[in-house]
Amino acid sequence: MNNELQSAVNKLDANQMPNGAWSWFKGGRENRYITQHIITGFGHLKQLSVADANEKTAEMVSKAIQFLDAEFIQEYKDIRKYDKNMDLDLDHLSYTQLHYLYMRSFFPNIKKSKEVEEIISYYQTQIEKYWLSRSLYAKGLMSLISHRNDAPIMATKILKSLKETSITSEELGMYWKANTNSWFWYQAPIETQALLIEAFSEIENDTETIDNLKIWLLKNKQTNRWKTTKSTTDAVYALLLQGSDWLSVTDAVEIVLGGQKIEPSKLENVKVEAGTGYYKTSWNTTEIKPEMGDVSISKKGAGIAWGSLYWQYFEDLDKITSAETPLQLKKKLFLKTNTDTGEKITEITKQTALNVGDLVRVRIELKSDRAMEFIHMKDMRAAGFEPVNVISAYKWQDGLGYYESTKDASTNFFFDYLPKGVYVFEYDLRVNNSGNMSNGITTIQSMYAPEFSSYSEGVRVLID
Repeated sequence: MNNELQSAVNKLDANQMPNGAWSWFKGGRENRYITQHIITGFGHLKQLSVADANEKTAEMVSKAIQFLDAEFIQEYKDIRKYDKNMDLDLDHLSYTQLHYLYMRSFFPNIKKSKEVEEIISYYQTQIEKYWLSRSLYAKGLMSLISHRNDAPIMATKILKSLKETSITSEELGMYWKANTNSWFWYQAPIETQALLIEAFSEIENDTETIDNLKIWLLKNKQTNRWKTTKSTTDAVYALLLQGSDWLSVTDAVEIVLGGQKIEPSKLENVKVEAGTGYYKTSWNTTEIKPEMGDVSISKKGAGIAWGSLYWQYFEDLDKITSAETPLQLKKKLFLKTNTDTGEKITEITKQTALNVGDLVRVRIELKSDRAMEFIHMKDMRAAGFEPVNVISAYKWQDGLGYYESTKDASTNFFFDYLPKGVYVFEYDLRVNNSGNMSNGITTIQSMYAPEFSSYSEGVRVLID
């Protein structure tokens, strides 16, 4: 670990330009944002008291801040570059300047020039005027800047507003509906949530609020990948800040199944994972009894825990009832006919008699209460049906992209990203055989987190 740390420091030192800046890639031009991002990283390490402050890193930070101070002053002067009468009372709060103020607040011990001090004071008045119209990420930055610049009333006011616009649930924790992805570096949900955790932990230090914010971050990771090193490092930093110390909890979750306590240490070929307490066990057919459906779980320590229980058994497909999970499916079949007034569809019930040659429309309604990645939905069909469309292809529908693959007994849908919401999928089948048969069910499962799965109820069809 020490060797890797030293290697990273050496690489930063080798790539730092003589003026103190870093480029995005070696050999490129100086980049202010990249430089601010690197120095903010040193600030995070300092905040966690894990930075080994040696002469080399201190010199790197000092040189970079000299460069960034000069850039900060220049951007302020550029406000009147093309119009010397530009009104300074208008909104001139750029995200780059806000990011600088946040970065600079980690290093109060590095002396500021009088000019820098005056410009910081100017931007503090800008924050007090224009904070309300800004994004979640900007509000997080502004609350921390105000708090560290001895403006506690402003910091508290911003946090109060953030609380009022937040959503809190037992399942997903505390989050914001407006915290969505977009094109710019300051429009990233993971980084935004991590920043807001830092703001609430430093300014209010309310353990319950911080824990709820952390729950959303972990729940997001459960069904999504953190796509960049930047989002991952920011999330780890946020999780290591104040709030309940979840990492030091050693008490295992107590599980009682059918009146019998599960003790992993006594189970054959079961190992408990160090650090997380994760373990997995199973029972074969002869060991399973009806009373095992009665499960109680108790947790002694602080923090949260996740687990899943799967009960697998055989059942006729048309007797299966739909499952209520974070993913919900509804499947209906309609008889499609053409009339003088256009296309007409009628829902198929147990009493509906179909004939060979009829067209049947399948309608699947999918509801997801959170964003998920890498989802597979499989829609089974009766032996008497054949799909009209047999060509597999990538499709777009209402802003949702997915791959549709037609197989012998099912149609499959693959989503690399499924946003929160309700979606309706339709496709047509042709009746080609008679009989009384089950049309099967529709199943859906996260390939990333298999415990997130669901299925529709079964349907039976009669074909004359």
